[in-house]
Amino acid sequence: MKTLVIVAVFLAVPGLVLAADLPMKAVKAPAFDPWDIAFGVAVMSDYVFRGITQSNHQPSVTAYFEPRYNINKDVQFYIGTSVESISFANHAAAEVDIYGGVRPTFGAVALDFGLWGYLYPGGQCQEGFPGGVAVCPAGSPLASGPNFVQIKQDLSFYEAYGKINWTINDSFALGGNEYYTPSFLNSGAWGDYASITAKATAPAKWFGSSGVGAYLSAEVGRQWFGTTDAFYRISAAPVGIAYPSYNTWNIGIAFTYKVFTLDLRYSDTNLSKGDCAAVTSAFNANIPGNTTAINPNGFGSNWCGAAGIVKLSADLTAMTNLK
Repeated sequence: MKTLVIVAVFLAVPGLVLAADLPMKAVKAPAFDPWDIAFGVAVMSDYVFRGITQSNHQPSVTAYFEPRYNINKDVQFYIGTSVESISFANHAAAEVDIYGGVRPTFGAVALDFGLWGYLYPGGQCQEGFPGGVAVCPAGSPLASGPNFVQIKQDLSFYEAYGKINWTINDSFALGGNEYYTPSFLNSGAWGDYASITAKATAPAKWFGSSGVGAYLSAEVGRQWFGTTDAFYRISAAPVGIAYPSYNTWNIGIAFTYKVFTLDLRYSDTNLSKGDCAAVTSAFNANIPGNTTAINPNGFGSNWCGAAGIVKLSADLTAMTNLK
């Protein structure tokens, strides 16, 4: 069609010079800008981390900010921070994350290596249940709550991580994650989390020109733990309790439109209610008959059980959305 228009103009305008006879002005290629910033916000019906609620099964909000520097199209360095609202037994004000790393890409395979710090400011210490032996440090602020909860004032910790994602084609992707910390939630117990992920993206033609997209995604993981320090000791374990390792999984469907994503997800674990109460120090553990080796009081918690999660998020990048 374009060719026909040009020919028609040539025929209609006598004496019109050919393009080859005109002086050509060089078109400068756009400069490569290595800097970018990703940021976003989300609201969710429940903040679930590795199968365990961090918000007492109540709504939570989060926001993040992540500057990025691209060495080239295949290597990106980044640092970032995010904030999440939580509900912990030590009354911490929020979760504040600080992280950074590098993302190299090799064709269809994307890697991600870095460090992630979890900070919980404003926490208060609680000394535990009758017969327990946890003792808060002198001068530390004490939390009010059930007398069977024992939890430290400061739960901050860090993890080293590695991730891999293989984009098989436009419809399918597989991934894997590995996180390690020498002291999970500052408990003294080392923690290692590994998982595999899968994602299936719906063909764009299913939604026509509406701009809507959709995908299914799932994750299956296992959290391993070591033994805590003496703060969490009980009479039967005077040097600390051995946190139980557990499996977790989630599956969900998400719908996308421009910068927005609506995610509907199911999450669960195989942690018993009694062990869940011991690992989380849940302040509302009130399910009797759940005595375990690390939970002599026998009150269990539903913080580690099945949960349905609805999350609405908006994710943007400066180079894409603010140009």
